Amino acid sequence: MLDTIQWDADLIRRYDLAGPRYTSYPTAVQFQDDIGPFDLLHALRDSRKAGRPLSLYVHVPFCAHICYYCACNKVITKDRGRALPYLEKLEREIEIISRYVDRTQPIEQLHFGGGTPTFLSHDELRRLMQHLRQHFNLLDDDSGDYSIEIDPREADWSTMGLLRELGFNRVSLGVQDLDPEVQRAVNRLQTLEETRAIVEAARTLQFRSVNIDLIYGLPKQTPERFARTVAEVIALQPDRLSLFNYAHLPERFMPQRRISSDDLPSPADKLAMLQNSIEQLTRAGYRYIGMDHFALPDDELAIAQEEGTLQRNFQGYTTHGHCDLIGLGVSAISQIGDLYSQNDSDIASYQQTLGNGQLATRRGLHCNADDRLRRAVIQQLICHFELRFADIEQAHDVVFRDYFEALWPELEQLHRDGLIELSAEGIQVRPAGRLLVRSLCMLFDRYLNDQVRQRFSRVI
Repeated sequence: MLDTIQWDADLIRRYDLAGPRYTSYPTAVQFQDDIGPFDLLHALRDSRKAGRPLSLYVHVPFCAHICYYCACNKVITKDRGRALPYLEKLEREIEIISRYVDRTQPIEQLHFGGGTPTFLSHDELRRLMQHLRQHFNLLDDDSGDYSIEIDPREADWSTMGLLRELGFNRVSLGVQDLDPEVQRAVNRLQTLEETRAIVEAARTLQFRSVNIDLIYGLPKQTPERFARTVAEVIALQPDRLSLFNYAHLPERFMPQRRISSDDLPSPADKLAMLQNSIEQLTRAGYRYIGMDHFALPDDELAIAQEEGTLQRNFQGYTTHGHCDLIGLGVSAISQIGDLYSQNDSDIASYQQTLGNGQLATRRGLHCNADDRLRRAVIQQLICHFELRFADIEQAHDVVFRDYFEALWPELEQLHRDGLIELSAEGIQVRPAGRLLVRSLCMLFDRYLNDQVRQRFSRVI
């Protein structure tokens, strides 16, 4: 069974390394400042000529309240008036980008992330969606995969009704933890009733999917308290559930400095939380998709994994990895063919550049042949827990064993340790290795070294 996980505490202790989550390969850490608007527009022309379908990501950075654990690119403000100048520049970016896209290229996937996208007023959300429909080929038959991140404290039934009317059919709810003491420690007070009201609204309004995000390793958490949170969330029956490991990096993320390291759970308690949560979710019928993600068996992600079509990109696990991804808004990342590009991460600079009629593309990279090969290997392992050497050899014209000769002793060690089954035909990730698949993928990362590794969270 694809979703089988075997808990092996000894292996976890040995292979719980810091490393990337591989929403891309190469990762954003490798982006350089020599990529600009010209590179993006050139890639868009190639996408148009090929007639590839598109995925849009729209970044709305504003939050009314700061959550101390957060590592997102965000702007904390209670001044709702700050949204309009940003919206105007976002619309300008949409206009420029759309000139290089053909109307026949369907927008199969759309995602509003943040920040808190529902920070925008109903009129502003309506205006933004109208602008997107005016300039891109958004689907009108509800067949698209159109999702939005929601803070249940910032939404109500009327908000959900508006979002459904605008064409959204998936929602992702930030919850993190339902224990009041934990919530106070991270400055995110949110009742179970607030969350349940949004889930019930989504069901009534026939949203296709509800995802709930949880985080383990937060201050004041204990295995017993977190087990209660997981049980209460399971009772809401979300279609998907994400269970993230909190990475305490106060030197990189200023809000985390308000969290006392003395309040953080011990490594042993963190492991207990993860193990308990996996057991609870498995008993409730959820399948382990990989990389902190669980889904019910009839969810599209679970079906895609069974059928071998699951992929991964900057929006996480997806059934739309074949689409070119256009990122809109401050810090947004695009992946178009072999180009990765990222907008300016400073909102003032982003707005000023677009105010001058220019795109705010600031950094990125062009993938070379080696990047494409390693990306294919990592994607296959992280999405399907198996790799057939013949597939890689045929697609990239290499002899796998020769190309990765230097890795073979380490792969053989993983085989001996029981993480993988290594044969002449390929690699199969064993149940004991599924939680540690990132550690396997790191072997194939040409850019990873100790200095780069320090920028990432641990696997578990």
